[in-house]
Amino acid sequence: MSVKVLILEDNPVARDFLKRVLRESFSDPISVTEAGDLETARAQIALTGPQGLHGADPFKLMLVDLELPDGNGLELLAELTQYPATKVVTTLYSDDDHLFPALQCGADGYLLKEDRFEVLVEELRKIVLGQPPLSPAIARRLLTHFRHSGQDTSASAAARPALSSPVSAPAAPSKPPVNIERPVDMPHLTPREIEVLTYLSKGFTIKEIANLMGIKWFTVNDHIKSIYRKLNVSSRAEAAVLASKQGLV
Repeated sequence: MSVKVLILEDNPVARDFLKRVLRESFSDPISVTEAGDLETARAQIALTGPQGLHGADPFKLMLVDLELPDGNGLELLAELTQYPATKVVTTLYSDDDHLFPALQCGADGYLLKEDRFEVLVEELRKIVLGQPPLSPAIARRLLTHFRHSGQDTSASAAARPALSSPVSAPAAPSKPPVNIERPVDMPHLTPREIEVLTYLSKGFTIKEIANLMGIKWFTVNDHIKSIYRKLNVSSRAEAAVLASKQGLV
């Protein structure tokens, strides 16, 4: 019997790429169902029975994009906490604002679509071993996050006075630390999106940007859609004007 997989991804080229990754990752036959938006995904999932628990053949694996035409993949993850499938986020976003909410909503893995083909294959194969599929950059981010959390806890404990110690005179007020970091020009854009916007404003085509950044052209296209949405613009010219005002070009 084939393994049923649902791919929730609005970009058809990205869906084809993920299908190739899936077929290379598993030796068992794969039956792939595609959905370009949340509505279609919910309809396909409903066919497997309530919560997938009473369906004859529920999905065993789901690849879920986050930014979708009719909402966010997090909504679906939150709805499917009891669904008997391995749910893996496949996205462009590697920042904490996307990573940790996805894990909190029940994601079993987190992969970046801009990773190399062989990296994605290697990570998906970990599912068979019972290990979470995580892009290398995501694994590093998680390690860094929890390492810093541990350091903060240790520092707080060290700074806390012992109960038996005598009360000391209050220390002289110190000057607040000086922020030496340069302010981010567009805090709501990721570093990748700023890079794409810079090239876009200089007149490079999507294919040229992909070659310059070493990523796939449909990944660039997804970045551009996200940039337009975040900046509330609808054209390259409008985006270029904002980039110019921020000194990116």
